[in-house]
Amino acid sequence: MKHNNLTAEIASLKSRRDAVILAHNYQRREIQEIADHLGDSLELAIIASRCDQKMIVFCGVRFMAESAKILNPSKTVLLPEPEAGCPLADCATVDQVLRYRQEYPRALFVAYINTSAAVKAHCDICVTSANAVRIISRFPDREIVYLPDKNLAAYAESILNRPLIKWPGQCYVHDHLLSLEKMSRLKEKHPGAMVMTHPEAPMDILNISDLVAGTSGMLKAVSLGKNREYIIGTEIGLVDRMQRENPDKIFHPVAEAVCSQMKLTTLQSVADALREGKTEIHVPESDAVPAKRALDRMLEMS
Repeated sequence: MKHNNLTAEIASLKSRRDAVILAHNYQRREIQEIADHLGDSLELAIIASRCDQKMIVFCGVRFMAESAKILNPSKTVLLPEPEAGCPLADCATVDQVLRYRQEYPRALFVAYINTSAAVKAHCDICVTSANAVRIISRFPDREIVYLPDKNLAAYAESILNRPLIKWPGQCYVHDHLLSLEKMSRLKEKHPGAMVMTHPEAPMDILNISDLVAGTSGMLKAVSLGKNREYIIGTEIGLVDRMQRENPDKIFHPVAEAVCSQMKLTTLQSVADALREGKTEIHVPESDAVPAKRALDRMLEMS
């Protein structure tokens, strides 16, 4: 089915189903364009907790749809691509968390939102890239286990000047596809450009960046900034949104950094999800209740 026909069908189905479409900033451009709300993990978690529609279609990956379901247990939450997962979230399992709990019985367990519902259920509070440093700073006297992103933990350590117990996980997009060499070459080629990088990148890249921020922070800096050129160190989907919303500015991605999982969702899969009610997300109450406490605690501090 052609693009325009699918877009029209999605709009019609959405109205009939009383549905809202949430999409992460890393989604394909055509998905961003049909979304009712576009944002980062924190923004979408807040929107999910406040939306009035009976159905949420989450264009993202599984942990995001799980969080939406946890925050809206009475609503139907659909993930158009059931195989859309997150390799970073897969770096932490419940068994591993329980072993760490035994090793660090007095520690506060801080779970990046990029974790499964089952893992969140065994942690004390959730954070996102937008609020991790701020929330961790609220617990100056606590030993903290931060999971599962070692790079974001290292960044928080550098800002707060305190050690964290870092989990040995990383996002392959930011840790492997971005490089110091590529960024250095771009800085030399475009000396007037402002350099922005996601905190999931390694410290050597963050150290030569002008701004370290989550996707919402980068978008705000571009919209308010006076620079004409920007070097962007994150997944390429954000660059699509930046260019669309700021046509008078120039963007240089550090690399064609593509999250294959985020790009699984298509217009066809969104239309199929709305038409057939698939794939509905369910979270067992044994996980949903404690995971909601961790998410609620984050939202209260955000």
